[in-house]
Amino acid sequence: MKTFLALYMGSDKPVDPSSLDPSTMDEGMAAWSRWMADHAGQVVVSGGPLGKTKKVGRDGVSDIRNRIAGYVVVQAESHEAAAKLFENHPHFAIFPGDSVEIMEQLPIPVQG
Repeated sequence: MKTFLALYMGSDKPVDPSSLDPSTMDEGMAAWSRWMADHAGQVVVSGGPLGKTKKVGRDGVSDIRNRIAGYVVVQAESHEAAAKLFENHPHFAIFPGDSVEIMEQLPIPVQG
């Protein structure tokens, strides 16, 4: 099995969760819980929502905004199989999220 990081991508404009209709929130959270239960055997790290971003670089620390709204770590036989886990995911099927981006965790290169 391979390991994959899945990033829940938000929209270009931030969405205030309190602005969502309560029935949409209830429906979305129930669907999300079902997705997690249905894929419990493949979820390695349940992850969760993410807050504001700080960037650290040569110029110091600054506040920035990116579109990453949350994450989860899953295992699958292939990149395609990992991507299929997220087809019609509640993040974008019910909630106003944009997409889910899936990346394989690669081995650290051996230095010799």
